Amino acid sequence: MTDTVVLPMTGALTEADIDPTLDLVDAIDRLRREKNAVILAHYYQEGEIQDLADFVGDSLDLSRKAAATEAEMIVFCGVRFMGEVAKILSPGKTVVIPDAEAGCSLEESCRAETFKAFRDKHPDHIAVTYINCSAEVKALSDVIVTSSNAEIIVNALPKDRPILFAPDRHLGAYVARKTGRDLTLWPGSCIIHEQFSEKELIKLKVRHPQALVAAHPECPDSILAHADHIGSTRGLLDFVLTSDGAEFIIATEPHIIHQMSKAAPHKTFIPAPGADGGCSCADCPFMAKNTLEKIYLAMLNRAPAIAIPEDLRVRALKPLERMLEMSASVPMSSGPKAGTPNAA
Repeated sequence: MTDTVVLPMTGALTEADIDPTLDLVDAIDRLRREKNAVILAHYYQEGEIQDLADFVGDSLDLSRKAAATEAEMIVFCGVRFMGEVAKILSPGKTVVIPDAEAGCSLEESCRAETFKAFRDKHPDHIAVTYINCSAEVKALSDVIVTSSNAEIIVNALPKDRPILFAPDRHLGAYVARKTGRDLTLWPGSCIIHEQFSEKELIKLKVRHPQALVAAHPECPDSILAHADHIGSTRGLLDFVLTSDGAEFIIATEPHIIHQMSKAAPHKTFIPAPGADGGCSCADCPFMAKNTLEKIYLAMLNRAPAIAIPEDLRVRALKPLERMLEMSASVPMSSGPKAGTPNAA
């Protein structure tokens, strides 16, 4: 856990204090009104959490949607760095996360002190950093990217300047191939996207010859080589909804399939397999830390809360703003519930 998370105070309510007969969805909805809160859920959250959220989508776009609301509290159901981004963009709002230990393997692989040493070894390089990193690493970066705009941003950088790319080596390698730029890659990866097995994917494709493969660029090259479409979580959702195909193999965290199935119930979505062909190894253990009980307690206790020192927030905001400026011509969508309140 980083220094940007403030834990509940001593004496705060815990899960043991929750009445087992309490209707948590109703209780959360009541707190949403009382505290003027907006609830955000990443595509990788459990379906029941997605269904109670005001907005479901990719991490950055969720933070931008929340910043545009009049809400006083942001409840970010995702992982810690996502809550940090929300606080960076909305410093005047209270930002809470359900579980302080909901981290990210990419963030953990790239600590600020080691990233600074990496930068110091390459003083002439532009530091391009994937948004899946801590506020401290963002503050050490020149420009932040997402999986949907990384290619656009790298293409727009000066051709005579070398580039560092952190922390995901698979996304970096994909961007290097797409842009033709020579990127010096940080050796990080997502533990979820590395679980997919090329051997088992080939077997699955044999059993489902008409299925199209949709893969996130955090996947290794061996998986991307079999993809009919490569894109961000939102990009994958758009692809399966607009494609004429009826069957899809989804190579990313499988909870995105909840939105796919809701939007296109007549289509079939199959999670990409792990090494044993049928495990649930692609379920993100960090995203799974969030539960209805923890959402309720976070709203009630106003903690765990994100608290970023103002000097750090301003430094982390600059590379985010540069990204938004460079990609201003690219429309950004927040998913199937964009701009609409939860109807439940």
